[in-house]
Amino acid sequence: MDAIGIAGSALNTHQAWLNAISNNIANANTAKSTSGAAFQAEYLEVQEQSDNHGVAVTQVVKGDAAGRVVYDPTNAVADKDGNVRMPDIDLGEQMSTLIMAQRGYQANAAVVDRAKESYEAALQIGRS
Repeated sequence: MDAIGIAGSALNTHQAWLNAISNNIANANTAKSTSGAAFQAEYLEVQEQSDNHGVAVTQVVKGDAAGRVVYDPTNAVADKDGNVRMPDIDLGEQMSTLIMAQRGYQANAAVVDRAKESYEAALQIGRS
């Protein structure tokens, strides 16, 4: 059952990665007052589990709170000079990362499916 456990841990990790990326994309245009911090993107640190049976998220690293200051005088949170603080999120990078996370999730789901089929076949052989 090691294959299912290892791929299952990877599924959990990829799901957390997809959640972080989705949150980053959803907040890429979140304007804040220049007196506060910008939305901070989330980046996951992943490491092999100590028992060598998969991977796990070890920490969530936040992006730069300074973000970037943008002139947008029509924004409700703009300061007296018309500036707002926007997150420093590159949507192109986030979308590329989203595709990698989706493909990783799909690959590990296929591993779980194939391992399940193999174990079921082995059980059928044992019954014969």
